[in-house]
Amino acid sequence: MNLALTDEQELLREAARGTLARAGTVAAARAALEDPGAAPDLWPLAVEAGWPGLLIAEEHGGAGLGAFDAMLVAQECGRVLAGVPLLGLLPATALLDAAGHERLGELAAGEVRAAWLPARPPDDLGAGWTVDRARGAGRRSAAEATVAGDAVTFTGTVPWVPDAPGAELLVVVGATADGTPVAGVVEASAATVQPVVRYDATRSLGHVTLDGARGARLDVSAEQIARAWYLAQALLAAESVGAVEATLEMAVAYAKERFTFGRAIGSYQAIKHGLTEVLRLLENARSLLYYSGYAWDDSPDEFARAASAARSAAGRAIEYASRQNITTHGGIAATWEHDAPLYFRRAQLARRLLGGTKDATDRVAAELLANAGAA
Repeated sequence: MNLALTDEQELLREAARGTLARAGTVAAARAALEDPGAAPDLWPLAVEAGWPGLLIAEEHGGAGLGAFDAMLVAQECGRVLAGVPLLGLLPATALLDAAGHERLGELAAGEVRAAWLPARPPDDLGAGWTVDRARGAGRRSAAEATVAGDAVTFTGTVPWVPDAPGAELLVVVGATADGTPVAGVVEASAATVQPVVRYDATRSLGHVTLDGARGARLDVSAEQIARAWYLAQALLAAESVGAVEATLEMAVAYAKERFTFGRAIGSYQAIKHGLTEVLRLLENARSLLYYSGYAWDDSPDEFARAASAARSAAGRAIEYASRQNITTHGGIAATWEHDAPLYFRRAQLARRLLGGTKDATDRVAAELLANAGAA
C-alpha cells in the first residue's frame, strides 16, 4: 500500500488551492457572521473547477475519480473555510452514480444541484437507521419510506442537512416499516427546507421536512447507502484536517515573529509543546484520512472503520488546534479582527455534525471490541 499522492492528485490539490485562493473565503467568513447573506455563492466556482462530477463516472460526463481525490478537494476547502457545497453533494452523487440515475450528466455539469439527507446506519447500540435531532441529545428514526414499485414516498424530518438550501434534488435515505433502508430522489420543491446557521456561518445547513414527498427509488443496496454515510464522515474529516493545517501554520508563524523578554514566544515550552501536540494530532488524522481514501476503492470492507477513525482523529485535532491557535496569539485572537475565532467556530460545528465526533469514536471502539471478542 502506497499512501503517497500521485502526480495527478498533487495537481488536483494544487489546482483546488489556486482556485480557492481567488475567492477570499476567510474574509467572507468574517463578514458572514454579521450578515449571513454576505457569504459568497461558491457554486459557480465549483462548477468551473469540475467538482460536482468528481465521483460521477466518465461515461456520464463526470471525472470518474475516487473518494481519495474528493477528500483532497475537501481538505483544501477546509484550509480556507470555503463554503463550497460538497459535503451534501458528493454523497448524493455517489449514490446516484451507483444507481445509474438518468440525470447524472446534468449533475456532473453543475446544471443541477443535489443534496444528500444523512441517515446513520445501525450500530451495536441501535438496530435502526437514525437522524440527528434538531434540538437536544440523542437521535430519532429516519424518515418513513413507503415503496410502490419504482416510486417511494418519504415522511419525516431530517435536521442539519448540509447544503440543503439551494439544492434542486434531494437524495433521501429512509426506512420501511420493517427497517429496510431505502434511498430515493425527490424534487426539493416537494419538501420544506428551513435554512439554519449555527456556529459557523460558512456552512449551509437546513432542516428538511418531508410530508408524503414522492420520488424515484434508487436501485442501491443497504451497503451502498451506508457507504454514503461513511463517505460524508471522511469528507468532514478532510475539511477538519485542512483547517488544522491552516491553524498550525498561522500559530507557528506568529510564534516565530512575536517576541517577549527578548525571545520569540515559540521558544517557551508553554507554546512550543502545545504546537508540537497539534502537529502530532495532525499527522495522526492525516494518515487515517489517507487510509480511508485508500480503503474506499481497495479495501471496501474496511472503509466504514477507516472513515470513522479519520473523523474521530480529525475532530480531536481541530478542537485542540483551534484552541491552541488562540492561546498562541493571546488576546488578539479573541477579537473579531483576527481569523482564529473563525476556525474555532468551524471546530465547534464540525464536532457536532453528522452524528458528531463521539459517534465516530464509538463506532471504531465497537468494531475493535467485537474483533477482540471474536479473537
